[in-house]
Amino acid sequence: MNWMDMTVREFQAALASSSPTPGGGTAAAVALGQAASLAVMVCDLTLGKEKWSDGWENAESTQLVAIPLMNRAGTLATEDSHAFDEVMEGFALPKSTDEEKQERRLAIRTATLKAAEVPYETANLALRLLVHLPELARTGNANAVSDVGVAGLLASAAAKGAVFNVEINLDSLPEEYGEEMRQNLGEMKEKIRVVSREVMESVRNRMND
Repeated sequence: MNWMDMTVREFQAALASSSPTPGGGTAAAVALGQAASLAVMVCDLTLGKEKWSDGWENAESTQLVAIPLMNRAGTLATEDSHAFDEVMEGFALPKSTDEEKQERRLAIRTATLKAAEVPYETANLALRLLVHLPELARTGNANAVSDVGVAGLLASAAAKGAVFNVEINLDSLPEEYGEEMRQNLGEMKEKIRVVSREVMESVRNRMND
């Protein structure tokens, strides 16, 4: 299922259903796509407008990050659901013999690692977008600064929500799985926290100018 092919109403109904997918990881990726789209809109409203020429350079660099995210986020939304489905398929494997138990255990762990890797990418990409937004709020089209704020909130939610999914999957795996993710999560979470706050402060300051 490609969640991006659904209407908003259909996707909300799918989220609300008792099916385990789509879940929070998919919702986080969709939020990232919305954040990227809003950022692109603000950049479009800034570029070519002489009044906002101080913001052109940042708007261009923001678009270089945000435009590819509009598509990649949708792919990640689908990949997140597929990864969790594979985890559930692993749990459904037979476990009558020692060999079957070993194969089942390996299948579950492999799928669970993938279910951590997908939201890890979502969080990383959300952070890549977030770091551009404070300057976009400060120098972009002032009439759209509230849209930068919404983009920041969505990107922050995408990043933090994705991290939840990384952590819950890594917690169920042996320590030797996902070593790089485990090493980087602490620093990533702190960066997300700091930059998310900076976006909000920049938006509020611009609105109060």
